[in-house]
Amino acid sequence: MGKTFNLADLFEMVVDSVPADRTALVCGDHKVTYAQLEARANQLAHYMQSRNIKPGDHIGLYMYNCNEYLEAMWACFKIRAVPVNVNYRYVKDELLYLFDNANMVAVVHGREFVPAIADVREAATRVHTYIAVADHSNEDLDLINAIDYEAALSG
Repeated sequence: MGKTFNLADLFEMVVDSVPADRTALVCGDHKVTYAQLEARANQLAHYMQSRNIKPGDHIGLYMYNCNEYLEAMWACFKIRAVPVNVNYRYVKDELLYLFDNANMVAVVHGREFVPAIADVREAATRVHTYIAVADHSNEDLDLINAIDYEAALSG
């Protein structure tokens, strides 16, 4: 029987073969090396597993294009969870439909989307984990019992 790989395994092989300081992502002035991307995705994957997120579970990615989007996507691949893109333009009914229909158990989201999530949180009963990426807003994470993204990585 042949060996099987997922995308995270293949990315780890790339990380092992490129120089540690080689740039993998650039978003505005923020740059991340392959080694940093791998380490941060690993940390997020460990946090997700500590929240009882398992292979096959669906994780919403509700944020603008940013490094954290890709880190979260790789974290999902590492634990064999399914990343689900959530369009930032969705209104309440669309958001609730997607959260419910996709059977999401967690959402990695921009902090500015806390009020929109709060509007659907009670009805989206399967979602038990919210991870907020810092942005220009100052929304209250306690409103949806979210954890700050960087705190999740360091935990």
